Amino acid sequence: MDTLEQRKKDLTAKMSKERGYLQPQWQYMIDKDVDFIESYNNLYMGGLTDGKALPIKIRELIALAILCYRGLTDAAYEHSKRAIRNGATKQELMEAIETMIVPGGAPTFATGLAALMKIEEDDKKKK
Repeated sequence: MDTLEQRKKDLTAKMSKERGYLQPQWQYMIDKDVDFIESYNNLYMGGLTDGKALPIKIRELIALAILCYRGLTDAAYEHSKRAIRNGATKQELMEAIETMIVPGGAPTFATGLAALMKIEEDDKKKK
């Protein structure tokens, strides 16, 4: 395998592991412009991993609120799962979602609840 193909393969594995999933759009970009998506991934990791003061779970809860405000249920679900994988509890997710109702309104709240409900459905299927 040549160097470019190995970089693509390595980045695919890295992004999948870091996120717990890999959107088809990111795989497309890896194939089309690996330099660009590597830069994007570095920015992503800088914003959504442990910071100097905020742990990853708090950063994910902040991202969750913004994604819910934007009505992005699938992204809210994926970031909720990532928050849980990084130490957030379902109670913390619920309270973050409750916090969204005042500044974000009922649609934001509903998007968060839909993500949490999907996580609970996943948990039931695992049993």
